[in-house]
Amino acid sequence: MAESRSSVGGGSLLVAWQLKDKNVLIVGGGEVASQRIESVLTGDGLITLLAPSKGVHTRTKHLIDTYPDRITYYDRRFSGPAELHKMDMVLTALDDVNRSREICELCRKAKIPVNAADIPDLCDFYFGAQVRDGPLQIMISTNGNGPRMAALMKKKIEGALSGKEGGAIEKVGELRAQLKERAPGVGGPLGRKRMKWMSEVCNTWDIDELTHLDHDTIAKLLDEGWEKNTVPTLDQLLGRSKQICSPRYPAFLSSQWLLATSSFALGAACTVLVLSRRK
Repeated sequence: MAESRSSVGGGSLLVAWQLKDKNVLIVGGGEVASQRIESVLTGDGLITLLAPSKGVHTRTKHLIDTYPDRITYYDRRFSGPAELHKMDMVLTALDDVNRSREICELCRKAKIPVNAADIPDLCDFYFGAQVRDGPLQIMISTNGNGPRMAALMKKKIEGALSGKEGGAIEKVGELRAQLKERAPGVGGPLGRKRMKWMSEVCNTWDIDELTHLDHDTIAKLLDEGWEKNTVPTLDQLLGRSKQICSPRYPAFLSSQWLLATSSFALGAACTVLVLSRRK
């Protein structure tokens, strides 16, 4: 008798699966298959696609023609266990539930992770709605309970982003790479120091400022910041004083400040004049 264990979280382990140049078998060529193909291409995987040509979706055909070096297409159905040879992952996108179940069982025997579209109980992992901006990827998963809800959450998250986050992350990646060249090594005190300094940079500089990191600015930031064990602001790094009407302080706030200052000065002058007349 199998031992009964209580559930702790009831969710999934969300991980970033590295698929670069890994072999992925996709069975089926319809619209869902085209979505799976796009997801795998995002991870630079190598795809073997099995599907009779009469059932291949227009989008799938376009992807086959566009990425011939990434997609190997066979105009036939899944034929048996031999199809799984050297595969690192298998995805089924079929209307035939029994056929999907059969393929999943073969994958489990071969210890190959498998996903069967729209059949959550057969899946080793799920696909979620994804927000992508360059290196930035945000996955929303409902653990197979409500794909439409994941799509709605995706819209909310996209609306909360400025569109500059991906570019900022790319710049941070360049800074991190150059820092590791200047201070090489893995782990230990130096590794912890690098991590802490990079965290302070990301906390000190806002998204817009991070997008201004170019080769010269990065070199100067490393010279003035890393080498001196500090994190200068962008204004300090460029040798300019903080303006009250900078992007963080809109012009109308500057006008209000000037008005308040002028009013205070005028009031003070009037008070002095009244007191002097009383004397």
